[in-house]
Amino acid sequence: MKIYINPGHGTPDPGAVNPVTGLQEKDVCFAVGNLAADYLRAAGYEVIVDQSDHLTGVINRANASGADLFVSIHCNSFGDPRANGTETIYYPGSAQGKKLAECIQKQLIGEFGLTDRGIKQMGNTLGVLTQTTMTAVLAELAFISNATEEHLLAMEQDRWAKAIARGISDYFA
Repeated sequence: MKIYINPGHGTPDPGAVNPVTGLQEKDVCFAVGNLAADYLRAAGYEVIVDQSDHLTGVINRANASGADLFVSIHCNSFGDPRANGTETIYYPGSAQGKKLAECIQKQLIGEFGLTDRGIKQMGNTLGVLTQTTMTAVLAELAFISNATEEHLLAMEQDRWAKAIARGISDYFA
């Protein structure tokens, strides 16, 4: 099985940034994505990691890769620092996307016990879900704008990665 991991954002777009600590979404996602790839490779999966601000390029490379799954990793953010929780998004009507989202969400919630914002269907606004040809999800790990969750994003990247890797393995089980 081949998995395409897309750590969200890149250079020059850092994605969301914590206004107090300066932690950048792109850095969290890069670390978590690469660690998850290491765990998945150790379990026997073929993994490609691709972080780029050029979304069309990411989508085209993913579609050409022959990957079975596409997992985009992100951090949520909101103006109110009390916003919190974890959610995983899939394309409406995709039974396999829903299954993958459920598997990843279950592991993320089980690992951290954060507010379960659930799995969500999102239509035409996310190119990584609408334009990829394989089963695809977008995982919003936690809110980088929330002090408690920012700390977990900064200090527990290995735990995030293990949870994502377990969720992907659960999907194939």
